[in-house]
Order: sequence, then structure tokens, then C-alpha cells
Amino acid sequence: MEQLNFTVVESNVSISDFSGDQPDVFSVVTVSICFLLGVPGNIAVVLLRPNFQHLSSLSQSLMLNLAFSDLFCLLTLPLWIYSFLNSWTLGLEACKLVSYLVYCSIYGSQLTVTMLAVQRYLLVVRLKKFLDLGRKRLLALLWLVAALLSIPALDFHQLTTDQNWPQCWRFYSSDAQSVAALLTESMVGFILLSVVAFAYIQVRKKVNQASFFNNPQTNRLVTSIIVTSLVLWVPYHIVNVSVVAISLKRRSEMFADKTWGIVAAVTFVNSCLNPLLYAFNSILLRNSYNQGELTKRILVCAGW
Repeated sequence: MEQLNFTVVESNVSISDFSGDQPDVFSVVTVSICFLLGVPGNIAVVLLRPNFQHLSSLSQSLMLNLAFSDLFCLLTLPLWIYSFLNSWTLGLEACKLVSYLVYCSIYGSQLTVTMLAVQRYLLVVRLKKFLDLGRKRLLALLWLVAALLSIPALDFHQLTTDQNWPQCWRFYSSDAQSVAALLTESMVGFILLSVVAFAYIQVRKKVNQASFFNNPQTNRLVTSIIVTSLVLWVPYHIVNVSVVAISLKRRSEMFADKTWGIVAAVTFVNSCLNPLLYAFNSILLRNSYNQGELTKRILVCAGW
């Protein structure tokens, strides 16, 4: 596998960018499981639309948008797995296009989760409606931002040769280019994670205050959302920052080489868990209401 150096730096979000023998096996197995579990789960959300009759039109649109984003991302995994185990045979244009679409779907999923968090924060904590832009305009803005954030994938993904096999990998031509791209990616990721964590922590406090005692179902759901987001994404962004430090200080790339594939593969688990965290889990929560009408009103208003 091509090693990192200080003039050409490799980065990854897609499965095609994994490096190192041991992480390769782990990564392929992990994303294969994600595909087998995540695709049916997100299709079930789209077809069954669990508990959607109790949601606002905006909440329904965001839930469906999240399911479609995760589904599209997961449907590309067999292509990346085959390419990694064999070679990329679709050419440079397809390499750039597919990589761009994967990035776009990942950003679309993350932005949707953030919008859901902000919506629930405004409804529960501030007792206000979401931005008065309309569903279509809000979703259009979301995908516009995702499309803009994904543009670097068109430039940085190239066809390279690994053991005489063509592969679709992401490469940077200089340290300055890699630093700018990786730090921007990690900065955006940390901002979105911070917004999600802050919003749900405030929602949990408000719900507990409204019911005058702990609501265990809500607390477990909110905690699961926060912990899942942090556990699955923070390691990836930390490795990104570590690679920047490696390239700037010209130190050994062994750390990134062994861990990048693992943390990148783990991020795909998020697309499997989103249906449980944002769709089907709301059914269990709604069926367990027994702690006061005020709490129920708040959670129903927030789309739970």
C-alpha cells in the first residue's frame, strides 16, 4: 500500500482510502456489516415511516432526508469494497464523481442530524419554531452546503497504482493543500458535533425540569444520540488533525497509516444506527409515556 510522505499526503472518508494490512481486514468486514444492516434499516424508514403521523411536516422531511442520505452512502459500499480488494476499473471520471457523491451524502446526513437537533432545541427549550424558510428551501440550502463542502473530492481523488492495480484514492500535491483540506474537514465536523451535543443536552435538561423528575426513556435516547455521534466521529477528526501534525513536523506516519482505515470504517456505523436513533426509537419512547402530560406535549412537539 502506498505510504504517506511529505509531498503527497493521503486522506480518506471513503472505504477506498484504507491502508495497512490489518486495518484492511477490519475495515472491509466493518463496512460489509454496515451495508447488510444499514441498507434494510434505512429502506424500512422510507417505506414504513414509523410514527410519522405524529411528526410535523418539517420533521418528516428531515427524517426522510436522513434515511435517503444514509441509504445512498451505504449503497456505494460494495463498489468500494470490490475496488479495494481488486482494482478500480471505472476510470478517473467515475472515481471523482462517485467520491464526490459519497462525500455529499455523508455531509447531507451530518447536516440533517444537526438540523434535527437545532429544531428540537428551538421547540423544546426556546419554544420557537424552526427557521421560517419552508421545508423545500431548508432542504435545498442543506444540500447546497453539502455540495459545496464536497467539492474538494473532485480535485483530490485520483487514480493511482497499488501493486500494479489502479485504485481511486485521495491525494494532495503539497503539505499546504493537505493542511487546508484536512483542517477544514475536521473544523466543520467538530462544529456540527458541538451543535448536536449542546442542543440535546439542553433538551434533556428542559424535559427533566418539565416533568419534575428524570424521564429515563428520553434521557437514554438523548444520551445515545450524543455518545454515538462523538464516539463514531471524534476519532476520525482527531486522526485528521494528527496527519496534519505529521506532515508539518515530518514525523513518522505509522500512527495514521495503522489507524486511518479503522476510524474511517467506524464512521459508516453511524448510517446504520440513525434509523434506530431517529425513527424506530421514537416508537418505543412514545409507548412508554407515563410521566406527565407536560412531558408528553414537549416530546410530541419535538418530533418524538
